[in-house]
Amino acid sequence: MVIQALLYLATLKYLLMKKIQMVDLISQYNHIKEDVDQAVLDVIRSSAYINGPEVKSFQKELEEYLNAKHVIPCANGTDALQIAMMALGLKPGDEVITATFTYVATAEVIALLGLKPVLVDVHPDTFQIEPEKIRGAITAKTKAIVPVHLFGQCAPMEEIMEIAKAHGLYVIEDTAQAIGAEYTFGNGKKAKAGTIGDIGATSFFPSKNLGCFGDGGAIFTQSDELAQKLRMIANHGQSVRYYHDEVGVNSRLDSIQAAILRQKLPHLDQYNARRRRAAEFYNTSFAHEPRLKTPALAENSTHVFHQYTLQLEGDRQAMIDHLASKNIPAMIYYPVALHMQKAYRDERYKEGDFPVTEQLVNTVFSLPMHTELNDEQLVYITQSVLEFFNS
Repeated sequence: MVIQALLYLATLKYLLMKKIQMVDLISQYNHIKEDVDQAVLDVIRSSAYINGPEVKSFQKELEEYLNAKHVIPCANGTDALQIAMMALGLKPGDEVITATFTYVATAEVIALLGLKPVLVDVHPDTFQIEPEKIRGAITAKTKAIVPVHLFGQCAPMEEIMEIAKAHGLYVIEDTAQAIGAEYTFGNGKKAKAGTIGDIGATSFFPSKNLGCFGDGGAIFTQSDELAQKLRMIANHGQSVRYYHDEVGVNSRLDSIQAAILRQKLPHLDQYNARRRRAAEFYNTSFAHEPRLKTPALAENSTHVFHQYTLQLEGDRQAMIDHLASKNIPAMIYYPVALHMQKAYRDERYKEGDFPVTEQLVNTVFSLPMHTELNDEQLVYITQSVLEFFNS
């Protein structure tokens, strides 16, 4: 009778538990619903939908948060990367070094501009681009490095900046997954992700740590000259209407999205702290399971856990299926490395050239990670993961 009662209580508790999602945007919205709704209504009533006061205010507030001299809002993170490369004057045939273990957008814009993506491997523990691999990939045609701050922490920026300075290269930080992360230099100086290189680029896709309710992005720089070019290129290449000094694009953050981001930005540090708390719960729970490798923390960076990514020794699909049977979502970021993607196949690269990445694409999986995870959900997720090894 006691066992039956315990099973009944456990089943009841499960049925009452809030549905587990990879990212719970609805619950996050509900906490700030009144402020967001009012901000959106204010934009609608003003009819200032494009380049309105909300966009300018968000720009200034993000500059203050990042301690960046210039923030240029744009339509999405991919545009941010493309506009950055256009502003640096990169020409077809120029080589740009980036990691092969990343989302396709990083290499996509390089290829779209006729540049040549040069792919390198990553660190097996932090997943960040390896400086030594960068050094080995530099040629006379290399013009830029694009470090990706993958999953929420910074690439080894001090060493990357030293390499760039020694070879006269530009650095564009892909900060789409790490906004709010902080990097500490050897001398104790601190800087936010995206503000260290020549240009930083980020996305405000809804699932990002700072996400809007549609598409959005921004570009950061400390350079007055680059800021002027970035603004022009994002606005059809014009600084004065109908006078086009650069070949540009049409890439704008609309006022409604800016208004939403203004309401969320003051909560960003709290959001990131909640993600860190969830990650610490996962880490503690998995500490004694040798077949799971928890995320390693980079030496000089805080981690804002855009994703919580484990490495599994065992049958990954069986683990994902097991979690699905418990109504727990899991994702693989990323199942195919860039050098193995059909669109980016290159005779310079073959299977086996990037051993770390090729191991990661076969072993990593990510658990739910967002600001609304509660203890009950975390206990259920971690117990379900560990149960896999005992089944």
